[in-house]
This record gives sequence, structure tokens and C-alpha cells, in this order.
Amino acid sequence: MPDPAVGDLGPEALAYADALHNLARYLTGNDTDAEDLVQETYSRALGSAGQFTPGTNLKAWLFRILRNTFISQYRRQRGNPTVGGLDTVAPIGYGPADVGRAMLAEDARTVILLDLEGLTEVEVAHVLGCAVGTVKSRLFRARAALRALLKDWKR
Repeated sequence: MPDPAVGDLGPEALAYADALHNLARYLTGNDTDAEDLVQETYSRALGSAGQFTPGTNLKAWLFRILRNTFISQYRRQRGNPTVGGLDTVAPIGYGPADVGRAMLAEDARTVILLDLEGLTEVEVAHVLGCAVGTVKSRLFRARAALRALLKDWKR
């Protein structure tokens, strides 16, 4: 007999697929790896559905699973000599996303992305595993940096 927690979790969790894919695409840098990461996230979420507390924030819970899954995969692959050969080198060329990556620190980009996905500061803190005050200061600094970068663009 199916677990009732999984049955309740599945349809609601699927509503966040696009938002999860956006974060996964940002973290992995390509669509194929992003799709794999989202699939692994859903697999882990469904496997751990019994650990989810109904009435709490499902979206933040899924984002945290995705982030932790990415970190675990990154740590495993970091020492793998077959990952990142010459055929995976991206051609040289810079677009708007590259400029943003160059100008904003990693933590600032992550906080901005999660904020754009509609998560509250408390939810972002839960996803990142840090204090709400840390999220507020990162968000403040990231917004200020973006304003400074884009001030000449407005003209």
C-alpha cells in the first residue's frame, strides 16, 4: 500500500519543478545536469516524504534538498579525473549572465536568485542553512551591488 505522505507530497511538490530547475541550472551551468539534479531532488524528496512536516514550507524543503544534493555531488566529483576534460571547456564569450557572475559573489547570486523565486528571508535562511540576519545582509549587499552595476544601464 502506498505511503499516504508520498501521495500528498507528490502533486504539490511538482508545482515547484520550474523554480527548482532555475536554481539547478544556475548551480550546474547547463540544462542536462540541471534536469538530472532536479530528478535526483524529487527522488530524494519522495524517499524522505515521511520526514516532511505537513504545514511547513514544502518549497523551502525542496530547495534545501536540491542544494544539499548538488553539494554532495560536487564533493564526490571534485576528485574525479574524468570530470571536466577538454571537451567540456566552454567557448570564450561573455553575455549578461557572465557579467553578473563576475561582479557578484557566489553567496550574493544565490540569495538574489532565491529571492527572485519568491522565497522569504526565513525560507532562504533555511535553504542555505544560515541565520536570517546573514540572509538580510547578503541580500542588502547584493541589491546594492546590482544597483551600482545597473545605474549606467538605466540611462
